[in-house]
Amino acid sequence: MASGQLSRAEALACSGCLHACHVLLYSDTPRQLFGKIPIRHIILMQMRFDGLLGFPGGLVNPAEETLEAGLTRELSEELGVALPISVEDHVDSCHAPASSPSSSPSSPLITHFYVKKMEEEQIREVERAAVATATDHGHEVLGMVRVPLYTMKRGGGLGPFLSHSFIGNARTQLIDSLLRLNLVAPEELHEALTRSLKINSHTAEDLKATLALPAVKRKQL
Repeated sequence: MASGQLSRAEALACSGCLHACHVLLYSDTPRQLFGKIPIRHIILMQMRFDGLLGFPGGLVNPAEETLEAGLTRELSEELGVALPISVEDHVDSCHAPASSPSSSPSSPLITHFYVKKMEEEQIREVERAAVATATDHGHEVLGMVRVPLYTMKRGGGLGPFLSHSFIGNARTQLIDSLLRLNLVAPEELHEALTRSLKINSHTAEDLKATLALPAVKRKQL
């Protein structure tokens, strides 16, 4: 078992731990971008209230409900649809990074990750409901986001997407799922990650330059 990972029984037996459940929803699609770039698969993520990308879900209390019941409840609030999650959808449980907002030394956070395959029309219905009926839309959830799984000639697509900021271990969960489900070839993913690293390097340089702007503005005043 990988470092930090737990069996479901070990996770539920953790005294004093907080628990969070999240799910990757995906479907296949024959659609093409601009009529020539195969989209291949649709994966849903969301822009959170804190400006970070993550998967739908949230905190659950195993003392009061099963993990799956808690996740289904969270999805109803965030997506606006009743989307039952089963034990069979469970992928893994692991300790969240210490940097995760809900984690603390006294109450470590354990994350439970699920994957559910759907039909494309079901995915589209989730996207519509997330805007029209979800109680968390515009508050805890700022909007649903599709993961671009292609790479364009000039590098656009998956590489730039992976360069964004993700909550906790969401980026790792996404990358692991892409490989495990064979949604992206390993060599394509390696190329995207390499592109992401270059983008982050350039972004750091831009931010350093931008930091100087307020100081210059104050001097001018």
